[in-house]
Amino acid sequence: MCNALTVDVEDWYHVCGIGKQAVAPRPTWRVAENVEKILDLLDRFRCKATFFMLGSVAESLPELASLIAAKGHEIASHGYSHTLLSDMDRQQFSDELLRTGQILFEQTGRRPVGYRAPQWSVSPRTPWVDDILTEHGYLYDSSRTPLPIVGDSSAPRYPYRIATDHGPLWEIPPMVTPVRLTNLPTGGGWGFRLFPIAMICATVNGYERAHAPAVLYVHPRDVDPDGHRLRLSYLKRFAAYGTRTDATKRISVLLERYRFMTLEDMVATWQSAS
Repeated sequence: MCNALTVDVEDWYHVCGIGKQAVAPRPTWRVAENVEKILDLLDRFRCKATFFMLGSVAESLPELASLIAAKGHEIASHGYSHTLLSDMDRQQFSDELLRTGQILFEQTGRRPVGYRAPQWSVSPRTPWVDDILTEHGYLYDSSRTPLPIVGDSSAPRYPYRIATDHGPLWEIPPMVTPVRLTNLPTGGGWGFRLFPIAMICATVNGYERAHAPAVLYVHPRDVDPDGHRLRLSYLKRFAAYGTRTDATKRISVLLERYRFMTLEDMVATWQSAS
Protein backbone atom coordinates (compact mmCIF):
# COMPACT_ATOMS: atom_id res chain seq x y z
CA MET A 1 0.00 0.00 0.00
CA CYS A 2 1.33 3.43 -0.99
CA ASN A 3 0.40 6.64 0.74
CA ALA A 4 0.44 10.22 -0.58
CA LEU A 5 2.26 13.33 0.49
CA THR A 6 0.57 16.46 -0.86
CA VAL A 7 1.67 20.09 -0.78
CA ASP A 8 -0.70 23.06 -0.93
CA VAL A 9 1.42 25.59 -2.80
CA GLU A 10 0.47 28.91 -1.22
CA ASP A 11 2.37 31.60 0.64
CA TRP A 12 2.36 32.68 4.28
CA TYR A 13 -0.41 35.27 3.77
CA HIS A 14 -2.92 32.89 2.14
CA VAL A 15 -5.25 32.37 5.09
CA CYS A 16 -8.99 31.72 4.67
CA GLY A 17 -11.75 33.36 6.68
CA ILE A 18 -10.17 36.80 7.15
CA GLY A 19 -12.04 38.71 4.44
CA LYS A 20 -10.59 39.73 1.11
CA GLN A 21 -6.99 38.58 0.92
CA ALA A 22 -4.47 41.25 0.01
CA VAL A 23 -1.27 40.23 -1.76
CA ALA A 24 1.75 40.78 0.46
CA PRO A 25 4.66 42.83 -0.93
CA ARG A 26 6.75 40.73 -3.30
CA PRO A 27 9.99 41.03 -1.24
CA THR A 28 8.21 39.17 1.59
CA TRP A 29 7.15 36.20 -0.56
CA ARG A 30 8.71 32.95 0.66
CA VAL A 31 6.77 30.27 -1.20
CA ALA A 32 9.44 29.59 -3.85
CA GLU A 33 12.31 29.06 -1.43
CA ASN A 34 10.14 26.91 0.83
CA VAL A 35 8.94 24.75 -2.06
CA GLU A 36 12.59 24.24 -2.98
CA LYS A 37 13.23 23.00 0.58
CA ILE A 38 10.42 20.47 0.17
CA LEU A 39 11.71 19.40 -3.25
CA ASP A 40 15.18 18.81 -1.80
CA LEU A 41 13.64 16.71 0.96
CA LEU A 42 11.68 14.64 -1.57
CA ASP A 43 14.81 14.16 -3.68
CA ARG A 44 16.69 12.90 -0.64
CA PHE A 45 14.12 10.16 -0.07
CA ARG A 46 13.37 9.56 -3.78
CA CYS A 47 9.72 10.29 -3.20
CA LYS A 48 7.13 11.72 -5.60
CA ALA A 49 4.40 14.03 -4.30
CA THR A 50 1.32 15.92 -5.48
CA PHE A 51 1.54 19.71 -5.45
CA PHE A 52 -1.80 21.57 -5.40
CA MET A 53 -0.85 24.87 -7.05
CA LEU A 54 -2.66 28.14 -6.51
CA GLY A 55 -3.17 29.70 -9.93
CA SER A 56 -2.25 33.15 -8.65
CA VAL A 57 1.07 31.84 -7.30
CA ALA A 58 1.83 29.97 -10.52
CA GLU A 59 1.00 33.05 -12.56
CA SER A 60 3.28 35.30 -10.47
CA LEU A 61 6.13 32.76 -10.27
CA PRO A 62 5.97 30.90 -13.61
CA GLU A 63 9.22 29.05 -12.99
CA LEU A 64 7.84 27.28 -9.91
CA ALA A 65 5.37 24.83 -11.50
CA SER A 66 7.93 24.02 -14.21
CA LEU A 67 10.54 23.22 -11.56
CA ILE A 68 8.16 20.94 -9.66
CA ALA A 69 7.04 19.11 -12.80
CA ALA A 70 10.61 18.70 -14.06
CA LYS A 71 11.38 16.70 -10.93
CA GLY A 72 8.59 14.26 -11.72
CA HIS A 73 5.97 15.43 -9.25
CA GLU A 74 2.29 15.90 -10.01
CA ILE A 75 0.87 19.38 -10.48
CA ALA A 76 -2.77 19.62 -9.39
CA SER A 77 -5.09 22.61 -8.95
CA HIS A 78 -5.74 24.55 -5.75
CA GLY A 79 -7.94 27.07 -7.54
CA TYR A 80 -6.79 30.56 -8.43
CA SER A 81 -7.49 33.05 -5.64
CA HIS A 82 -7.61 30.94 -2.45
CA THR A 83 -11.24 31.95 -1.97
CA LEU A 84 -13.55 29.64 -0.04
CA LEU A 85 -15.92 27.85 -2.41
CA SER A 86 -18.77 28.82 -0.10
CA ASP A 87 -18.05 32.43 -1.10
CA MET A 88 -18.31 31.62 -4.82
CA ASP A 89 -21.12 30.73 -7.18
CA ARG A 90 -21.04 28.08 -9.88
CA GLN A 91 -19.72 30.38 -12.60
CA GLN A 92 -16.99 31.87 -10.44
CA PHE A 93 -15.75 28.41 -9.52
CA SER A 94 -15.76 27.30 -13.15
CA ASP A 95 -13.90 30.44 -14.22
CA GLU A 96 -11.21 29.94 -11.56
CA LEU A 97 -10.84 26.29 -12.48
CA LEU A 98 -10.40 27.10 -16.17
CA ARG A 99 -8.00 29.96 -15.48
CA THR A 100 -5.75 27.91 -13.24
CA GLY A 101 -5.85 24.91 -15.55
CA GLN A 102 -4.75 27.05 -18.50
CA ILE A 103 -1.90 28.64 -16.53
CA LEU A 104 -0.60 25.25 -15.42
CA PHE A 105 -0.95 23.82 -18.94
CA GLU A 106 1.09 26.66 -20.41
CA GLN A 107 3.80 26.21 -17.78
CA THR A 108 4.04 22.41 -17.68
CA GLY A 109 2.42 21.11 -20.87
CA ARG A 110 -0.16 19.13 -18.90
CA ARG A 111 -3.58 19.97 -17.54
CA PRO A 112 -4.25 19.09 -13.89
CA VAL A 113 -6.52 16.13 -13.16
CA GLY A 114 -6.78 16.70 -9.40
CA TYR A 115 -8.28 19.50 -7.34
CA ARG A 116 -8.28 20.66 -3.71
CA ALA A 117 -10.43 23.51 -2.42
CA PRO A 118 -9.07 26.05 0.06
CA GLN A 119 -9.87 25.03 3.66
CA TRP A 120 -11.86 21.94 2.63
CA SER A 121 -14.70 24.21 1.49
CA VAL A 122 -16.62 21.69 -0.63
CA SER A 123 -19.91 21.22 1.23
CA PRO A 124 -23.68 20.88 0.69
CA ARG A 125 -23.57 24.64 0.00
CA THR A 126 -21.55 23.91 -3.17
CA PRO A 127 -23.49 21.08 -4.87
CA TRP A 128 -22.17 22.04 -8.32
CA VAL A 129 -18.51 21.27 -7.62
CA ASP A 130 -18.34 17.62 -8.66
CA ASP A 131 -20.16 18.07 -11.97
CA ILE A 132 -17.95 21.02 -12.93
CA LEU A 133 -14.78 19.11 -12.05
CA THR A 134 -15.65 16.10 -14.19
CA GLU A 135 -16.97 18.33 -16.98
CA HIS A 136 -13.48 19.84 -17.21
CA GLY A 137 -11.71 16.48 -17.15
CA TYR A 138 -10.76 16.15 -13.50
CA LEU A 139 -10.38 12.60 -12.20
CA TYR A 140 -10.23 13.21 -8.46
CA ASP A 141 -10.94 15.73 -5.72
CA SER A 142 -9.31 16.03 -2.30
CA SER A 143 -11.54 18.65 -0.68
CA ARG A 144 -13.77 16.79 1.76
CA THR A 145 -12.32 16.21 5.20
CA PRO A 146 -13.90 13.94 7.85
CA LEU A 147 -13.42 16.56 10.56
CA PRO A 148 -15.82 18.61 12.69
CA ILE A 149 -16.40 22.31 11.95
CA VAL A 150 -14.37 22.53 8.72
CA GLY A 151 -15.78 19.30 7.32
CA ASP A 152 -18.09 16.43 8.22
CA SER A 153 -16.80 14.09 10.95
CA SER A 154 -19.23 11.39 9.81
CA ALA A 155 -17.90 11.41 6.22
CA PRO A 156 -15.85 8.46 4.93
CA ARG A 157 -12.21 8.40 5.96
CA TYR A 158 -11.09 6.36 2.95
CA PRO A 159 -11.29 7.16 -0.80
CA TYR A 160 -14.62 6.68 -2.54
CA ARG A 161 -16.21 7.39 -5.92
CA ILE A 162 -18.87 10.00 -6.62
CA ALA A 163 -21.22 9.68 -9.59
CA THR A 164 -21.64 12.84 -11.66
CA ASP A 165 -23.33 13.75 -14.93
CA HIS A 166 -19.97 13.57 -16.68
CA GLY A 167 -18.62 10.36 -15.15
CA PRO A 168 -17.17 9.19 -11.83
CA LEU A 169 -14.97 11.33 -9.60
CA TRP A 170 -12.69 9.92 -6.94
CA GLU A 171 -12.87 11.68 -3.59
CA ILE A 172 -9.62 11.26 -1.62
CA PRO A 173 -9.89 12.66 1.93
CA PRO A 174 -6.90 13.68 4.06
CA MET A 175 -5.77 11.40 6.87
CA VAL A 176 -7.46 11.80 10.26
CA THR A 177 -7.16 9.91 13.52
CA PRO A 178 -10.46 8.51 14.82
CA VAL A 179 -11.14 8.98 18.53
CA ARG A 180 -14.31 8.71 20.52
CA LEU A 181 -17.09 10.84 18.96
CA THR A 182 -14.86 12.59 16.40
CA ASN A 183 -11.69 12.60 14.27
CA LEU A 184 -8.45 14.50 14.84
CA PRO A 185 -6.55 16.37 12.07
CA THR A 186 -3.28 14.44 12.14
CA GLY A 187 -2.82 14.45 8.36
CA GLY A 188 -1.77 18.10 8.15
CA GLY A 189 -2.20 21.61 9.47
CA TRP A 190 -2.04 22.37 13.17
CA GLY A 191 -2.67 18.74 14.11
CA PHE A 192 0.26 17.48 12.07
CA ARG A 193 2.50 20.02 13.77
CA LEU A 194 1.15 19.43 17.29
CA PHE A 195 0.39 15.73 17.83
CA PRO A 196 3.23 13.29 18.61
CA ILE A 197 4.90 11.69 15.60
CA ALA A 198 4.18 8.28 17.18
CA MET A 199 0.46 9.05 16.99
CA ILE A 200 0.74 10.09 13.35
CA CYS A 201 2.68 6.92 12.47
CA ALA A 202 0.15 4.77 14.32
CA THR A 203 -2.59 6.34 12.23
CA VAL A 204 -0.70 5.67 8.98
CA ASN A 205 -0.28 2.06 10.12
CA GLY A 206 -4.02 1.85 10.70
CA TYR A 207 -4.76 3.09 7.19
CA GLU A 208 -2.36 0.55 5.75
CA ARG A 209 -4.01 -2.27 7.68
CA ALA A 210 -7.31 -1.12 6.15
CA HIS A 211 -5.67 -1.18 2.67
CA ALA A 212 -6.32 2.54 2.30
CA PRO A 213 -3.84 5.34 1.53
CA ALA A 214 -2.93 7.82 4.22
CA VAL A 215 -3.04 11.25 2.56
CA LEU A 216 -0.81 13.80 4.28
CA TYR A 217 -0.74 17.49 3.45
CA VAL A 218 1.76 20.23 4.21
CA HIS A 219 2.20 23.89 3.31
CA PRO A 220 5.46 25.58 2.34
CA ARG A 221 5.24 27.67 5.52
CA ASP A 222 5.41 24.44 7.57
CA VAL A 223 9.13 24.19 6.78
CA ASP A 224 9.76 27.89 7.43
CA PRO A 225 9.93 28.50 11.20
CA ASP A 226 11.18 32.05 10.74
CA GLY A 227 8.63 33.11 8.14
CA HIS A 228 6.31 36.08 8.19
CA ARG A 229 2.87 35.94 9.81
CA LEU A 230 -0.35 37.84 9.52
CA ARG A 231 -1.73 39.47 12.65
CA LEU A 232 -4.65 37.22 13.48
CA SER A 233 -6.71 36.17 16.48
CA TYR A 234 -5.03 33.57 18.65
CA LEU A 235 -7.07 30.64 17.35
CA LYS A 236 -6.78 31.67 13.71
CA ARG A 237 -3.05 32.24 14.10
CA PHE A 238 -2.59 28.84 15.73
CA ALA A 239 -4.58 27.08 12.99
CA ALA A 240 -2.69 28.83 10.20
CA TYR A 241 0.84 28.82 11.60
CA GLY A 242 0.96 26.74 14.75
CA THR A 243 4.16 27.17 16.72
CA ARG A 244 7.44 28.15 15.06
CA THR A 245 8.48 24.48 15.06
CA ASP A 246 9.89 23.34 11.72
CA ALA A 247 7.98 20.30 10.41
CA THR A 248 10.92 19.09 8.31
CA LYS A 249 12.04 16.46 10.83
CA ARG A 250 8.66 14.77 11.12
CA ILE A 251 8.16 14.85 7.36
CA SER A 252 11.56 13.14 7.04
CA VAL A 253 10.52 10.42 9.51
CA LEU A 254 7.44 9.65 7.44
CA LEU A 255 9.29 9.69 4.10
CA GLU A 256 11.87 7.27 5.48
CA ARG A 257 9.32 4.92 7.05
CA TYR A 258 6.55 4.71 4.42
CA ARG A 259 6.03 4.50 0.68
CA PHE A 260 4.44 7.39 -1.19
CA MET A 261 3.16 8.05 -4.69
CA THR A 262 1.26 10.84 -6.44
CA LEU A 263 -2.52 10.95 -6.25
CA GLU A 264 -2.69 10.86 -10.04
CA ASP A 265 -0.73 7.59 -10.14
CA MET A 266 -2.89 6.23 -7.32
CA VAL A 267 -6.09 6.95 -9.24
CA ALA A 268 -4.61 5.42 -12.40
CA THR A 269 -3.87 2.23 -10.42
CA TRP A 270 -7.44 2.07 -9.13
CA GLN A 271 -8.88 2.63 -12.60
CA SER A 272 -6.75 -0.08 -14.17
CA ALA A 273 -7.82 -2.52 -11.47
CA SER A 274 -11.54 -1.85 -11.88
